[in-house]
Amino acid sequence: MAFTVFSSPLVLSQSVAAAGLAGAPAPFDKGGVKIALISYISAGDFFQAYQAGAQAQAKALGVDLRIFPGRQNAAEQREQILQAVNLGAQAIVIDHGLPESLSDVVQQALDKGIKVVAFDVNLNNPKIPQVEQSDHKLAELALDQAIKDNGNSFKAGYAYVAGFAPLDRRNEIWDKVKAANSGIVETARFGTVSDTTATSTADQAKAVFRANPDISVVFAPYDEFARGVKLAAADLGISAKLKIYSADISTADIQEIVEDGSPWVATSATNPAVVGAVSIRAAALQIAGETVPHQIIVDPVLVTQKQLRDANVKTIEDLAKKIPSFSTSSAVTASWIPSAAF
Repeated sequence: MAFTVFSSPLVLSQSVAAAGLAGAPAPFDKGGVKIALISYISAGDFFQAYQAGAQAQAKALGVDLRIFPGRQNAAEQREQILQAVNLGAQAIVIDHGLPESLSDVVQQALDKGIKVVAFDVNLNNPKIPQVEQSDHKLAELALDQAIKDNGNSFKAGYAYVAGFAPLDRRNEIWDKVKAANSGIVETARFGTVSDTTATSTADQAKAVFRANPDISVVFAPYDEFARGVKLAAADLGISAKLKIYSADISTADIQEIVEDGSPWVATSATNPAVVGAVSIRAAALQIAGETVPHQIIVDPVLVTQKQLRDANVKTIEDLAKKIPSFSTSSAVTASWIPSAAF
């Protein structure tokens, strides 16, 4: 599901369902519920799919969902939260961001009775449910496969940027794996998060590979990092001697993983559209006065290059059909909440 971007920073995903939702608790029975989705990052297939899933669930609920596109700008994200408050949002979903720049404006929203849900940004507030992809399990699945394929002794490159909750949680597992396997040596660490993450990471990776030709494995626990590493390997002609293990997946990622000679051999992932839908459900349940757990986990699955090739998977839609666990989550739902169609 696509969304339309207007000249203002606000994106309106759909109009309000006038009749409300039959059988739903107030205020969903009357319609007119407003939820804002405020992102830190919008570029990349993962974030676009996340927003599409949020839109699909909002549409099923008859919610007026307003999406503020992220531009990796902390000051702009703060301003967008204040705009959402002024627009009368009954709940705000915050998708990524820097906790230190958000806490005070988020508290202002809470003080006005607005519900807040956080996805992959740790706001350290007991009133704010935290939606997570089980980042620990994402890293565990990918690294277990890396050890299965390569043993427990290899020189590794590691793509990581500190300060982002999902990457920090994945880093905790990387540290544990290195501590438990002394033969796994982190030879170089690199990476950047920007509106050109893949190409910027590729430039860094090329310098790393030139300086460290003995690297045989790269752990890149974000698909844009993995794209950059794969691009660097192709440019340097070293794809055949490298294996990349990542987190997250999209149709574009699948195409890069299955292509001939690709060093990108495995990724662990949730369906970002499912995570987006879960985020909206968490907000809706809070608006309806129902109890929502503080930590909301969406479990990932491991997806290997061999699985994709053997099953002739070419798109996320193929993946959802052929691996059903990828396309559903029972997290935070209720009998009155319709399923999202995506």
